[in-house]
Parts: sequence; structure tokens; C-alpha cells
Amino acid sequence: QVQLVESGGGLVQAGGSLRLSCAASGRTFKWNGMGWFRLGRGLERELVAAISWNGGNTYYADSVKARFTISRDNAKNTAYLQMNSLKPEDTAVYYCAATSENYSYTIGRYNYWGQGTQVTVSS
Repeated sequence: QVQLVESGGGLVQAGGSLRLSCAASGRTFKWNGMGWFRLGRGLERELVAAISWNGGNTYYADSVKARFTISRDNAKNTAYLQMNSLKPEDTAVYYCAATSENYSYTIGRYNYWGQGTQVTVSS
């Protein structure tokens, strides 16, 4: 029902910024909560940020609060993750995901996943 494609990753020096985009296709995007996850040094994907279908509710992992901002533009079928003050520990493959629910910060509730985009932060 939902197809997701991430873009915007790359190599950046510590302290720099990147904006990730997640282009969605499908008929249910407006009613899907969205999340950004990353797979870094751990073996499991961790939730970075989540946003409700209408943008009214957001969640951030403690490690990225005040540095990352999640947003979405339903008219453009696109979700974003603005990443500022990047640190080497932010290096990971970043995935966008969609849940059939309005909003969730539980990974098991996300049913649709993009292919991931690599973010590498050098010191």
C-alpha cells in the first residue's frame, strides 16, 4: 500500500547538517504515522524520531533531541529529517518507515520501510 524512498544521505564533517527526505507513494500516506530509524553500531534499528499523520505529535530519541527535527508535508507526500550538529555517533543507515496507525514509537507497529540511506559523519 505504501512505498518509501529515502534520499539525502552522504558524508559530512562533525558539526555539519543534512536533511533526509522520504518520498512516499500510495493511497494511505495521509493517514500513516511516520518514523525515522537508524542502524548504526548496534545490531537493531533504533527509533530516532516519529511524527503523527497530521504532524501534531512528535517523538525524539534522547540522543538527538534539540539537534534533529522531523516534519512532513502531506501535500508533497514527503517526510523529512533535518539533522544539525551531527556527531560521529550519528553515523548509520537511516530508514524511514510508516505505520498503519496514526502515531507510534514502537518499531513493531511500522509495516512499511524504505531501503535506507547512508549517513557518515567524520571527525
